[in-house]
Amino acid sequence: MENNQKIAKEMQEVVYQMKLDDIEENPDSEFELFTCSACAKDMPLAGSIQYSKYRLCNDCVLLYELALKLGKIKNIDEFMQKTEDTRLQAMCDFIKQESLKENN
Repeated sequence: MENNQKIAKEMQEVVYQMKLDDIEENPDSEFELFTCSACAKDMPLAGSIQYSKYRLCNDCVLLYELALKLGKIKNIDEFMQKTEDTRLQAMCDFIKQESLKENN
């Protein structure tokens, strides 16, 4: 278990550094948003990565890379299947917020 925590901490540092590098290379990337394929949230382009047909935000990159490293998943398609509930919840939350806006 201790080894997994060490792996997680190292991965967290690497993924965070990727985000900082992106911002240094293109400062606007911190404010340019896209909808993450995994969590369905509008997230900064900085630190995101394109995997096959999916673009993941920096937070989901960490989750994906960690799950891959720990042998919890085998590929991006498997990760996308496992995050389906998260996407559905985000979409439901968005619909509820829009509905509230319309009713006010």
